[in-house]
Amino acid sequence: MIVPMKKLSIIVQCKDAAPTIERLRSLGVVHVQHQNVPKGKDISALRDGIALIDRVLEILSIGEFTSQGDSPDSTTSSVNLGQSPELKDWKFSANHIVDAWKRIDQVHEYARGLKDTISTWEPWREFDPDAIRALAKKNIYIKLYQISARDMKKLPHGIIVKKLFVAKGLVHCAVISDTPSQRHGMASPRETDIPFKEFTLPEKGLKELREKLDESERVIQELKGDIQKYTVYCGYFSDLKKSLVKGLEFNEVLNGMGQSGNIAYLNGFIPNYSVKQVIDASKKKQWGIIVSDPSKNDKIPTLVRNPRWVSIIAPVFKMIAIIPGYRELDISLWFLIFFSIFFGMLIGDAGYGVVFFALTLFAQLKFGKKLKDKSVFILFYVLSSCTIIWGALTGTFFGQEWLPTLVKPLIPALRDDKNIQTFCFLLGALHLSVAHIWRAITKLPSIKACAEAGWTLILWGSFFLAKMLILDDSFPAFGKWFFITGPLLVIIFTNPNKNIFKGIGAGLGNLFLNFVNSFTDVVSYIRLFAVGLATVAIADAFNEMAMGIGYNSVLTGAATSLILLLGHALNILLGPLAILVHGVRLNVLEFSGHLNITWSGFSYNPLKEIKEGE
Repeated sequence: MIVPMKKLSIIVQCKDAAPTIERLRSLGVVHVQHQNVPKGKDISALRDGIALIDRVLEILSIGEFTSQGDSPDSTTSSVNLGQSPELKDWKFSANHIVDAWKRIDQVHEYARGLKDTISTWEPWREFDPDAIRALAKKNIYIKLYQISARDMKKLPHGIIVKKLFVAKGLVHCAVISDTPSQRHGMASPRETDIPFKEFTLPEKGLKELREKLDESERVIQELKGDIQKYTVYCGYFSDLKKSLVKGLEFNEVLNGMGQSGNIAYLNGFIPNYSVKQVIDASKKKQWGIIVSDPSKNDKIPTLVRNPRWVSIIAPVFKMIAIIPGYRELDISLWFLIFFSIFFGMLIGDAGYGVVFFALTLFAQLKFGKKLKDKSVFILFYVLSSCTIIWGALTGTFFGQEWLPTLVKPLIPALRDDKNIQTFCFLLGALHLSVAHIWRAITKLPSIKACAEAGWTLILWGSFFLAKMLILDDSFPAFGKWFFITGPLLVIIFTNPNKNIFKGIGAGLGNLFLNFVNSFTDVVSYIRLFAVGLATVAIADAFNEMAMGIGYNSVLTGAATSLILLLGHALNILLGPLAILVHGVRLNVLEFSGHLNITWSGFSYNPLKEIKEGE
């Protein structure tokens, strides 16, 4: 549920502003709303410092550094803020790391240019460009050309042509002449006489180019070694960043406070359950305080709190970065229920469910101790179990045709495509009906709730209509009453507070805008069947391919096992993508759309102290 909020205003003397912020930070419940745009030299310096440390930590986390020597994780506990004498000037060290990394990029780019030059001139073999330029001073001009074999006859008389090598049908040759012409400020054979591709001499020969390349590689390794030395200070920089973030937050709140004469004031929001805590603190510190209900125009943060078993869905909301508005509804419970069903149907294979369950168990054993919040593991256990259950119901275990004599569906009717599609439409009508029934409950005791009952009837009429149009079932006789009663309720009760003509007009407009959408939304749940079918079809294809080879010998057995392993691994990897595209969509768009949830909220982020381990 979304926790109710109170609006808070605190008034103090300017001299008490900083201690007040410190006290509020220790309380950890006030979401501050700035009265002025926080700005100042201190704020700019702190932001720059945080950005610099972020860049340093990004560089130090690169695999080639963390894989050598002591890892950052192994030193974090032993390196604490202020205990590293080599980093007394942390900005100097941080800038040194960033500059070294920039220098590595520059040398890499220079080395790439050298490699390209070497690659271009290696077929010409070793030669000295300075010697060629020296010959020009003695009226001996040498230029290098690339000429097709048939064009060799077109070269003018009076010059010497030395063929060096042939590549891809082109003759690479040296043209020697005693006649100069000016091109790019250098003596060369006349351009008009030799209209072919000319190679401009490099500044250095291959030997010197290779030496420079080797030198560049040495410089890169030295710079990387220099950066590597700082990986032991990852813990130091992480702690330092936390300190700077804490300072930035403090200064932003202080500079964002309103001020009138010697009075400073701060506005924000607190959860209802924290009101007494803040009032008690205000009495002790003698603050002026006003606690009131937020107005309709206030931008109120959203704090979602649910029972522990429902909150396991929270990682999904964090991953897709959506938050309901303060005055919207929290769909966590229904999201968890239907998302679990969708997950099971979209993956649709008990074997894959066992793999997901095993991977979750492995991840928890390996990383669980490092995470305080274990909800993500519990969520995947639930989702994996739903997949196993659906696979057992349909008799699908690593593909529908795999071991058909041993794996039998618990509900054979679910092996029929028509039955699965009917179930998808039923699930869609049920899911969307929950949305409108919930909206009706929130509107009670207003008679506007009857309009939501009308939309529920329209959804179930759409269910029977979808079966008729798509599955070729007969439309039941009683179904017409869904399309008679439902629209009447919508037209009459959408806006009954206005005069009768305006109210009916509003109801008609609402009906015309959303009637077709209700039908298409119910039909859209057929994606659960289509994607689940595709998953099984891919598994079947790999199974048939593998069984076509068989286990007649060691070689064919190895090939069969490899096909099965790679094929099913690919299918398992594609599964989560289907969940994100379809399973999440049905909750976030279709279901939320019928609840009028726009996901326009922003998180409740109280001013608080940074605790150890956060």
